[in-house]
Amino acid sequence: MQYSVVGFPRIGAQRELKFTVEKYFRNEINTDELLQTTAKLRAKQWKLQQTAGAAFIPSNDFSLYDGMLDTSFMLNAIPQRYLDLNLDDTAAYFAMARGYQGHHGDVKATAMKKWFNTNYHYMVPELDDTTNILLRSDHFLDGFHQAQSLGINTKPVIIGPFTFLKLASFTGHKNIADYVDSIKTAYNNILKSCATNKVDWLQIDEPYLVMDLTANDIALFTDMYQFILEKKGTVKVLLQTYFGDVRDCCRQLYNLQFDGIGLDFLEGKETTRLTTNFPDDKILFAGLINGKNIWRCNYNSVLSQLKNLKAHCRKIILSTSCSLLHVPYTVTNEPQLAPEITRCFSFAYEKLEELREICRLTELPDYQNDPAYQQNCQLFQSTELRIDKTVQEKVAALTNDDFTRAMPRKKRQALQRKILNLPLLPTTTIGSFPQTKAVKQNRSQYRHGVINETQYRSTAKHFIKDCIKFQEEIGLDVLVHGEFERDDMVEFFGENLKGYVFTTNAWVQSYGTRGLKPPIIFGDIKREKSITTDYIKYAASLTDKDVKGMLTGPVTILNWSFPREDISTREMMYQIGLAIREEVLELEQAGIRIIQIDEAALREKLPLRHADWHSDYLDFAIKAFRLCHAKVKPTTQIHTHMCYSEFEDIIPEIDAMDADVITFEASRSKLTILTALQNNHFETEVGPGVYDIHSPRVPSVTEIEAAIHLMLQKIPQENLWINPDCGLKTRGKTETAASLKNLVQAAKNVRTQLTKGDKNL
Repeated sequence: MQYSVVGFPRIGAQRELKFTVEKYFRNEINTDELLQTTAKLRAKQWKLQQTAGAAFIPSNDFSLYDGMLDTSFMLNAIPQRYLDLNLDDTAAYFAMARGYQGHHGDVKATAMKKWFNTNYHYMVPELDDTTNILLRSDHFLDGFHQAQSLGINTKPVIIGPFTFLKLASFTGHKNIADYVDSIKTAYNNILKSCATNKVDWLQIDEPYLVMDLTANDIALFTDMYQFILEKKGTVKVLLQTYFGDVRDCCRQLYNLQFDGIGLDFLEGKETTRLTTNFPDDKILFAGLINGKNIWRCNYNSVLSQLKNLKAHCRKIILSTSCSLLHVPYTVTNEPQLAPEITRCFSFAYEKLEELREICRLTELPDYQNDPAYQQNCQLFQSTELRIDKTVQEKVAALTNDDFTRAMPRKKRQALQRKILNLPLLPTTTIGSFPQTKAVKQNRSQYRHGVINETQYRSTAKHFIKDCIKFQEEIGLDVLVHGEFERDDMVEFFGENLKGYVFTTNAWVQSYGTRGLKPPIIFGDIKREKSITTDYIKYAASLTDKDVKGMLTGPVTILNWSFPREDISTREMMYQIGLAIREEVLELEQAGIRIIQIDEAALREKLPLRHADWHSDYLDFAIKAFRLCHAKVKPTTQIHTHMCYSEFEDIIPEIDAMDADVITFEASRSKLTILTALQNNHFETEVGPGVYDIHSPRVPSVTEIEAAIHLMLQKIPQENLWINPDCGLKTRGKTETAASLKNLVQAAKNVRTQLTKGDKNL
């Protein structure tokens, strides 16, 4: 048996890609140096996979920023405003990713959203009425040619036309139908180029096939591929899916002229059933190794599945369930962890070894006697997971009262407005402030033992003092402490909760050059000590204005961690919810009147199929958030924050979280959420982001005023807050100061207009 990998991490085992691209952003290296460094990183990964025995090694899964953005460039889907900058291709590419503000012009970045049910963000393709889709270049084969020069044969990977069009934003009068003919021709030319360059296999990713599909969707998919595959010639085409099953289009998919079909057996509820009639003329790429979690796979389970599949499928290639983009590089980067812990983990490198081992075991008639098999069995017979019966009993004892605030929201809001005495259109930020070199140095020195905890906390409070002073000077209404004591909003809380394991170098790409180190849930979760209260109390003592307590909610903490696989998602969320509730009540007791519990990732793990939304997720995710704040006083104002997902279709559920105020990322999505809020009679006070913090450009006062005016058309003025769309820790101090000053001034200008009763509003 052979094995395949859907895709491989690209940020670099030591984040080499991140640091190289950021050097390019700072003009410390030129384009040639950037491409030379990335070519070395690609070569290293191909050689690693070749050495590990992979038969189908992906190329073109490596990207300078994002694969969907690469596809937009490949298909000539470049909005005119970026072409008008007259930049070279690389600079124009990054202008689409990050925005551009300089002597060539001033443009915002394209929209960014979550990639299906992951924490990876993709750049949304933007198609307007002037877009002319065509194969702009064959750069998608650059990796194939480079690997070939090294004696490595690869399968180029591209995102398919169906997924591309379904995820695209249409900004003019045209719709999907208007682009079908041109995109079919473009992909036909892709196959011709592959044939000319003697490509053996082309992998076309179509993850959108696992979504709820209409008859029109299926007809569109079928029509496109009937045309595209007509002249594929000698090129074998692997149609790759992941994150679910293809129940809606299975028959049509099997009837098309694909040579291989990749199916996800981990998240695809119906995948096993759908393979009972798998066609004999196609190869099944069986996604049996989890590409999204970091636990060792159960050899016995995978081997049993393979045995059952062989009864229905003539040819099988073992594969990962999805790209390994979503897991860290290697466990060997974590020497600080005890062997009894690391033996439970499998990162990208280790998954290659698991794939190779399982392929080897399939060739043995008595694999049960093989030492590697027996060692794996022992791992699953004895667990290192730490069980805490007290925590489990608290979860079991929860009642409806634990999820319900005593006073209805409208009454609470009226009471809070009176007590907090905030102005119309109150201004605030989401929480974090720029993580400067000095801030990072303080953290690094503490972690490396150069300074002790007392020194670390003292320096962090110095940063807090400066942050409070700055916010007061520019006139923000509700302040934050800046979060200088924490790096990642989830890892920080995990470090202060029992039941977590932490890594040092297990970085996973979130978007572009942004990485995160998801903590690992290794046992039952509980809070054993105060986490944030000391810092928040100190910040509050420096000002007469309200300072928000800043916490991360249980849904986001879980969704941005690597979860256990031996207990339910509901159980883990409630355990974390109980821990956060203790922190919320302690903050309230300390006199903090506004507490923000961020749920940035609420939408992230929402099942892709609508029928599973409530039973498999929303019902208990919403309750987990309510568990955190249900016991606070009516006068305590609860905020939450969400970003970079599509929330329009779960607005009623978000309102049911029973927060008092919610801030949304909205600037990159052009405030499209406003209509959904209005149509659903959204009760929660709301702050849609007025500018994009993931871009270095500074929004003008006029620009922010225009956004506020647009918001006031959909949101009652007494319910509207003014804020950036996300935290500010990735931004520089200079641009942050300029942007926030403009935000405050814009809010004051509109506030004055409202007070004077301007009829144009």
